[in-house]
Amino acid sequence: MNSPKEIAQNYIAIGAGKTKLPISKMFWLGVLAGMFIAIAGVASTVASATLTGSVGKLLGAAVFPGGLAIVLIAGSELFTGNTMIILPVCCRQAKISGMLKNWVTVYIGNFAGSLLVAALVVYGHTFGLFGNAAAAAAINTAVAKVSLTFGDAFIRGILCNFLVCIAVWMSFASKDVVGKIAAIYFPIMIFVLAGWEHSIANMYFISAGLFAAGNETYLEAFKAVSTVDPGVLTWGSFFVKNLLPVTLGNIVGGSVLVGIGYWFVYLKEDTKHAAAAKK
Repeated sequence: MNSPKEIAQNYIAIGAGKTKLPISKMFWLGVLAGMFIAIAGVASTVASATLTGSVGKLLGAAVFPGGLAIVLIAGSELFTGNTMIILPVCCRQAKISGMLKNWVTVYIGNFAGSLLVAALVVYGHTFGLFGNAAAAAAINTAVAKVSLTFGDAFIRGILCNFLVCIAVWMSFASKDVVGKIAAIYFPIMIFVLAGWEHSIANMYFISAGLFAAGNETYLEAFKAVSTVDPGVLTWGSFFVKNLLPVTLGNIVGGSVLVGIGYWFVYLKEDTKHAAAAKK
């Protein structure tokens, strides 16, 4: 097993390498990651629709970690995990411009992949499962997410990506596939169970809810189990009330709490020594 300091040292090269990928590869790997996280979101929604209340939520949280497992093992680029690229930037092994290029390109790719899966799921009528209960659950999730205050969404974004990046960090401790999957499982399950906000997952959850709300049968299934006005669910509320604050929170949680935090603990002195040696 790699020690925390070894993980930090190894991530310098890993993170720096991410900034040097050609934009076309960055984008396509971002599309794949968006699809993987969206597919985990589908599984979570369908699983939670099989049971009501807290048990359904627990079941949905239990299956969602499969998304990050696929991202890490199959190979793709996820914006939330890539917020840790700040670490090689702090070590002067990557440029801020390269980090921002990666963040923007991967973020757009993640959105495209998430949107694609959301459309395929809704228009392929996957949400018709369990007498349209899956559709009602999907719309309910989207409505709840756009109903958060800006502050709540921001703070939940911080907490979420702190755990996501800790999960990625822990996966680097293991040198085998089983160990990596085991390492990410509980941090991801915890953030889903706690109701914290992941920008890329929300690209799927909210767009799927929007698409589903456009289907009269699905909308009626939602109205049958909820008194909440589905009119609050719009593309504008998606971008302004959820995606913006959650993305900002995810950046703080991943880049500041994890990336800069571990740089300070394990690599700050090494960076100083390396700079002094060059002089």
